[in-house]
Amino acid sequence: MKIDLNADMGEGFGPWPMGNDEALLDLVSSANVACGFHAGDPLIMQRTAERARARGVDLGAHVGFPDRQGFGRRVMQIDPTELAAMVTYQLGALDGIARAVGHRLTHMSFHGALGNMAAADADLALPLVRAVAAFDPNLLIISSSSRAIEGAAAQCGIRVATTFLADRAYDDEGLLVSRAKPGAVIHDVKVVAERVGRLLRDGVVIAASGKAIPMPVKSILLHGDTQGAVELARGIRASIEAVGGEIVPVSRLVADSGGAGR
Repeated sequence: MKIDLNADMGEGFGPWPMGNDEALLDLVSSANVACGFHAGDPLIMQRTAERARARGVDLGAHVGFPDRQGFGRRVMQIDPTELAAMVTYQLGALDGIARAVGHRLTHMSFHGALGNMAAADADLALPLVRAVAAFDPNLLIISSSSRAIEGAAAQCGIRVATTFLADRAYDDEGLLVSRAKPGAVIHDVKVVAERVGRLLRDGVVIAASGKAIPMPVKSILLHGDTQGAVELARGIRASIEAVGGEIVPVSRLVADSGGAGR
């Protein structure tokens, strides 16, 4: 089994760090980097791109609402046309920095409240995914399970690599449980390892209700800002390797599978 291990990072701002990106980059195969809207700044983006390149880690744009105070996790009512332009803006920012340091953008993902809204609303997902395809149709969209995003991607001719968020709870529809609810974020390394093991072994995720949800994935994701993220990453990596799995950057994984996103 080959699978991508992915983490959100680059989410500090100026002198304020968020998470331990250095340690995570030694454990993951792909990185989603904040593009200055919900977090991050040009220097953090540049340093993260340089470090990812040095380690052979795939680089992706993590795009969100313009909401630094709320870390992109507050719902904002913005016209979809304006939101699509914001997506393009953030992709362009990280792509330019990546080119300048000799790396390349391989994928993107939607962050926080923007990602949750797009995952649940086909009418919102379509213009946002269309903006990604217009920017670069060869980019992968990394997304949690979402019929809305997957349907939009099929219409726009762009690939989706479904990811399992190892430190987040799911509802019965395969969508993420709101962070406002107890248990939405999972910190226990043993519980995360059990969830990853079940996914690798049985191809299912256990929802908060106890329901088993089939989830064919290309990637396993954790949040760099989650307390104990480095320990979680080590535990996930160990779980994958314990069953003979190989951790592979998502772009190579999809290319090896003949271009299929799922």
